[in-house]
Amino acid sequence: MNVFRLLGDISHLLAIIILLLKIWKTRSCAGISGRSQVLFAVVYTARYLDLFTSYISAYNSIMKLVFLAASYGTIYLMFIKFKASYDHNHDTFRIEFLILPCVLLSLLINHEFSPLEILWTFSIYLESVAILPQLFMVSKTGEAESITSHYLFALGSYRALYILNWIYRYYAESHYDVIAIVAGIVQTVLYCDFFYLYITKGIYGQFPNNCQFSFLGKKLKFHLFEKIPACSQDLPKIEKIRKKIGITIFEFLIEFENLESMEGYTIGVYRIIGIATKK
Repeated sequence: MNVFRLLGDISHLLAIIILLLKIWKTRSCAGISGRSQVLFAVVYTARYLDLFTSYISAYNSIMKLVFLAASYGTIYLMFIKFKASYDHNHDTFRIEFLILPCVLLSLLINHEFSPLEILWTFSIYLESVAILPQLFMVSKTGEAESITSHYLFALGSYRALYILNWIYRYYAESHYDVIAIVAGIVQTVLYCDFFYLYITKGIYGQFPNNCQFSFLGKKLKFHLFEKIPACSQDLPKIEKIRKKIGITIFEFLIEFENLESMEGYTIGVYRIIGIATKK
């Protein structure tokens, strides 16, 4: 195996680990697009059906099983275990507009018109655009947590490294796959704007000190936010009120009878350690 493919696989695995750790440690999937995760699950399922028909190597089989298990594990965490923290109000990308063209394209342009080959081709096309719901969600909210940004950067690096892998294989083995190369370039291009922001500015959500919000007609001022894992018992109430006022998980506030004593209460993955006062 060449070093570019190895580094690409490591970057891909790192992205998955970052994502799973983020969800598990914060007990929240805020900022993560469930629709992108569903698309990735479809990609790996369609691509790795050859686990039942052919054996390439132990490394190949283990990596396929890891990606499948991690993908479905992520879906379980997002849609079942931590469902209350899922930001479906901003995860609104119409994934059928990605799936249907990929199905059609895989039927028209493939290496061989056979079930497994068509499914593999479909997975290549779909993977190239599967990140769009996540990027759309980030652009819609205008921010992402630092861990979410690291996940996206590692995932984009995986595809960029695979382009180098294909270049290496072309010169070292006289082998190339036009479908995989074109799809990989498309996927990498989709990350370019994010790469620029990640490297030059860093895009992650955080509360500044002394920030002021308008909540249900009341002007409130908050001080000194500290990022900590959210309490799981808070999430259903948080999600209910967030839906009611229709703004992002980083911006909504909880209505209290006594607005002078909100110290210590968890909002999303942030805890108030200052005082909230009427203004």
